[in-house]
Amino acid sequence: MADRLGRVIAERGLELVYGAGNVGLMGILADAALAAGGRVIGVIPSLLVDMEVAHDGLTELHVVNSMHERKELMLASSDAFVAMPGGFGTLDELFEVLTHGQLGFHHKPCGVLNVGGFFDQLLLFLDFMVSQEFVKPIHRDMLIVDESPENLLNSLARYEAPHTDKWISRD
Repeated sequence: MADRLGRVIAERGLELVYGAGNVGLMGILADAALAAGGRVIGVIPSLLVDMEVAHDGLTELHVVNSMHERKELMLASSDAFVAMPGGFGTLDELFEVLTHGQLGFHHKPCGVLNVGGFFDQLLLFLDFMVSQEFVKPIHRDMLIVDESPENLLNSLARYEAPHTDKWISRD
């Protein structure tokens, strides 16, 4: 699915902004987008460059001082966000983007590519958070979910952010 998502991004003339790694799903995603003629912009902390995990074939590579700078630059450089199966870093970035959207710092769509039901348990937990009134339904609905890269990108392109004046109200 990472390969397919990378190809679809490139075929649609979109640019991929990602964490600049050459390993795992992110490396596969970048390689697929590049192979399909796409532009791929990587953002990586210098420590990870020193550990030799930076992809050396990207269209652009931005080396920053910290993970915090990385996330800031990626947020500023992106029009939408997609999380694929991953670990703590994936969840950290996903929830930071959602939180910033909830607070009205941006109005960009955020989605998960739910490959093989990977995010099913997390989605159930988000629904539980809504049922316990820790998350408002309008905020839960900010996360777009699909199993198909094509459908997910279509949904992200159609996304309209809710009115921000109602996002953080206490009612």
